[in-house]
Amino acid sequence: MKTGYLLPLIVAILLFSCQNKTKKDKADAIYFGGTIITMEDANPTVEAVVVKDGKIIFTGKKTEADQYLGDSTKTYDLKGKTLLPGFIDAHGHITSRAGMIQAIDLSPSPYGTVNSIPDLQNTVKKYIKDHKIPAGLPLIGNGYDDAIMIKHRHPTRQELDAISETNPIITIHASGHAAVANSAMLKFVGIEENANDPAGGHYGRDQKTGKLNGKLEENACFTALLTLTKKMSKDQGAKIAKMEDTYVLDGDTNLTQSMKNLMIAQDEWLSYGQTTICDGRTMGESVSLLKEAAAKKLLKADLVYFPDFEYFKKDFDKFKPEYMKYNNRLKLGGFKFSDDGSPQGKTAWLTIPYLIPPAGQRPDYKGFPIFTDSVLYNDLKILFSNGITAQLHVNGDAAIDQAIRVIKKLKDEGIYKPELRAALIHVQNSRPDHIQKIKDIGVIPSYFSTQVYLWGDWHYSSVFGPERAAFISPANSALKAGIIFTMHHDSPVTPPDLLTSVYAAVNRKTRSGRILGPNERIKPIEALKAITINAAYQYHEEDTKGSLKVGKFADMVILDQDPLTINPEKIREIKVLETIKEGKSLYKRGLNKTTSG
Repeated sequence: MKTGYLLPLIVAILLFSCQNKTKKDKADAIYFGGTIITMEDANPTVEAVVVKDGKIIFTGKKTEADQYLGDSTKTYDLKGKTLLPGFIDAHGHITSRAGMIQAIDLSPSPYGTVNSIPDLQNTVKKYIKDHKIPAGLPLIGNGYDDAIMIKHRHPTRQELDAISETNPIITIHASGHAAVANSAMLKFVGIEENANDPAGGHYGRDQKTGKLNGKLEENACFTALLTLTKKMSKDQGAKIAKMEDTYVLDGDTNLTQSMKNLMIAQDEWLSYGQTTICDGRTMGESVSLLKEAAAKKLLKADLVYFPDFEYFKKDFDKFKPEYMKYNNRLKLGGFKFSDDGSPQGKTAWLTIPYLIPPAGQRPDYKGFPIFTDSVLYNDLKILFSNGITAQLHVNGDAAIDQAIRVIKKLKDEGIYKPELRAALIHVQNSRPDHIQKIKDIGVIPSYFSTQVYLWGDWHYSSVFGPERAAFISPANSALKAGIIFTMHHDSPVTPPDLLTSVYAAVNRKTRSGRILGPNERIKPIEALKAITINAAYQYHEEDTKGSLKVGKFADMVILDQDPLTINPEKIREIKVLETIKEGKSLYKRGLNKTTSG
């Protein structure tokens, strides 16, 4: 064949390929006209983001983004608003939140109105009256907080009996690590007057009479709630509370109430800008609920869950094939361990006694552990030997010491490897000497920074005292040491609100206005990285999430104000306007209902 015949053929082929490339590159959407924060240090802000097929295909100048315009391209003028990567929930409990949706809200200010024991009693009484609750129906109240309530104490069994002697009532502490039950509830869940404390738990007793005062801590609380759930599920006619059936998903009215509650909770997470959701310490039937939601393709955001290892240890081999694999947006991200309790609830395990011990405890009270070193070592050895990571709930410094001690031993034995990215969750009562140890063993601290704002005054005056309280959630110390850290909201302990975490980490201001540990304040950009690109790294998803970068998912959030330029003390007032998952809008502020995914 002569060269003259080849030239037209080559030109035709080149023209065809160029035309195809141009057609393929036409965008589904272009975002511009506001502040666009990428979380990429090399290119921190851009003028435009171009999206196609759920992924980002261009970030840069608006004039260059225009080359991707096509007949079907949607253009979104941000009109001065701020676009960021979608927020990532590094640690929360969506199934717990779903389970509490029908509970009676006992939250104090700023989220609720129950600021005293009489408020609690009146709220439950009013609920019984308004909903015409029949005698004998169990009731759950959630969110009371002795740290904020007047007189700073828990209700008693007798005070709940004064509400009702026929309805079993349990009120759950805001921390989720304690509860108080009335006499009818103690009987309903089978707790006898002479019951011994369960391993890793405690029954409160009256100091004068020695009788149960209704308070249940840690495993005593969790066991009672699991027993209650099982007994309730056996009686299909019994409901924890009465609720309007307002959630409709594509006209499907056949969803169970549990599934509807999960969908409501999912919408709540989306309304706070989160495109990846966490379920830490999944227990009981919640694993089946999540798998059912995935099978029915009801999950709109990605959901990473961490089953409680002790609870599901016997089923470990069944879980292993699911590790780090998304199936209809559900991923097994590892397993969860709760190594101690709550500082605000005064069940966290400390090395130095609480400043003011809880009622009924000696002055040398330091809380208590959930695991022995040997149990934690053997459990983590199973996980790490199989290349599976873990989240370890550690609030008190003794629990942090234990986690560091056990993981260091496993690392020295070649079993734990830093690339597993095990996470220490909360890390509240941290000490300065922990920072280098955390870096040396190669784990990720995930700080519950909101504690500074909500409970900082309580930690200062009752839990730790000034010096220890100043070092809770030591994000700046971690930053200076070169440690990748994340932040979380721990919902339903607080609403799934990561902007309040950012506010707390940046300002370190308590509810009373006290600056708690000013040296641990960080810049807004570092706090935002903790809930985006760092959280993606914690989940082994940094290649696809956490920043606005070509090739990553178009997971984005639009805010009404720029958190980098606003007065830092106004960060809590920033509103999420829209949440976008892989280019699809799942939440818009002002709309009554999001659509199914």
